[in-house]
Parts: sequence; C-alpha cells; structure tokens
Amino acid sequence: MDSTSCGPAVLVDQDTLGRRLGAEGYLADEGLLTALHLAGTLGLPLLLEGEPGVGKTEVANVLARVLGRELIRLQCYEGLDASQALYEWDYPKQLLSLRAAEVDRRGVGDLYREEFLLQRPLLRSLRAASGAVLLIDEIDRADSEFEAFLLEFLGDFQITIPEIGTITAASVPFVVLTSNRTRELHDALKRRCLYHWIPFPDAERERAIIRAQAPGLDERSAARLVAAVHRIRGLALLKRPGIAESVSWARGVQTLTREGSSWLEAMRRSAGLLVKHEEDLALLGRHTGEVFGD
Repeated sequence: MDSTSCGPAVLVDQDTLGRRLGAEGYLADEGLLTALHLAGTLGLPLLLEGEPGVGKTEVANVLARVLGRELIRLQCYEGLDASQALYEWDYPKQLLSLRAAEVDRRGVGDLYREEFLLQRPLLRSLRAASGAVLLIDEIDRADSEFEAFLLEFLGDFQITIPEIGTITAASVPFVVLTSNRTRELHDALKRRCLYHWIPFPDAERERAIIRAQAPGLDERSAARLVAAVHRIRGLALLKRPGIAESVSWARGVQTLTREGSSWLEAMRRSAGLLVKHEEDLALLGRHTGEVFGD
C-alpha cells in the first residue's frame, strides 16, 4: 500500500505567522518565529529545548490551530518502543474473528487486514490526509534505542508493515520534538532537526503574555507580578516557575483581590500556584522582603 508523498508544509511569512500565533494567545519572539518558518518551509523537524514551563509543548498545540491541521501527540517515556509509537495488531479482535469463523464453519480470511490494525501516533501522522502536526513530547525521557529508531522515521517519513506494505506520508507532517534535557540527545537526531532553545521570556514579553492570558489585569499590576516572578526565579529553587505558573499565579491573585485581599497579600497567599515544592515555598518565605519589595 503506497501513497504519494507531498512536500513540506510551507508556512505564511514570518510576520503573519507571529500575528496568527498571537491571536491564539501565544506570543513568540523573533527567534522562535524564524525557527518555525524555516522548519515549515524546509520540511525539517523542529527540536525545541528549554527548561520546563517555557511553552515548548504549547508551540505544537497552537501551531496545529494556526495551520488548521490535526495535532497528533506521542508522549515519550522510559520503555517506549516502536510498536507503541507506530502500530500494533489487535490480537483479541483477531482471535474473536478466528473463533467466529470456526463456529460458522467458514474460511478465516486475512487476519492482517485494515480492520485489525491499531494505528499509533507515528502511523496516524503519515495517514492524515490534510497533514498533521506531530508532537513528539519529551523525547529525552525515551530510551536511546527509541531515539535511534526515530532517525529512520524522520529521514523517510514512511514505514513498512510486513503484512500490508510500505506506507508513505500522504502529506509530510510538521514534526515538533521537545526536550527538557534530562539527558543529552544524540548528535544524529540533532543533525536531522532545526534546533531552537526557548529561554524564559524577558520581563516585557512575560507581561504581555500574562495580560493576554489574564484579562483585566492592568499594566502596573502585571509589571509588579512579573518583577516578583523574575526575583523568585533568581532564588536557588528546586524548580523555577515557568510561564504557565506565572499565568496561574496572576489569575489567582486576581481572584483574591476581587474578594477583598490587597495585592501584596494576594500574591503571598497564592504563591502555591507559582512554586510547587515545600522547600521552595519555605525558601520564598525567607525572602519575602526581597521578592515582594515590602
């Protein structure tokens, strides 16, 4: 079973892409916009690295909406193998079909036909008629053996199922891989990708992100909150808060202030939306004056 492969997903120009992402609530900087534009135009997988919480996974989510494509996600974990990522045969269903044929005293037929094929994310991405955004999330959590298997898939965008034949991408998927750098990825994988590091945003962009995601927050309050976030990230935390935590904190502070708390009191009371470890909360408690400016 062969299908004709189409070319890469050519994106709109960079400025238009930025506006469309912004309309979906994702404010990308120039470096990320360039990476997205080139990856789409050249048909290269995009490898995004950065600390947890900087918006790597959300890039794929928003990009799928902007392109009008299906988002297909493969969540990586230790022990992930090719069958769980590509396809499997539905053995219970095959067995039921076999037993039904025996009861009815008829021929078994082909037990390796489409109705028995379980499509996993990689195969689904190849068969998406109008193309897909394939998110291979946290590739650093998978074993190096799976990473090596992935090289072949990313090189040809086709797979061979012995019982059916070779399946080639109907439309080349836009592939986004993310990594939190819990281990170093192989150079061979990086060579096949366009690489981009997503840093924490600067204060101006984080204020814009928070105001977009927490409607009704005025500029002064957003600036005060972001200043505190940046001071907190400068502490020796177990885990520095990401953008998603900043947005949650802003919404929590808004809620408490609407209920009558002062802004400073609301920031303190809702700190559990920003930092997620007991040790980090204790550390924050020892630096309240430094962080909140009181």
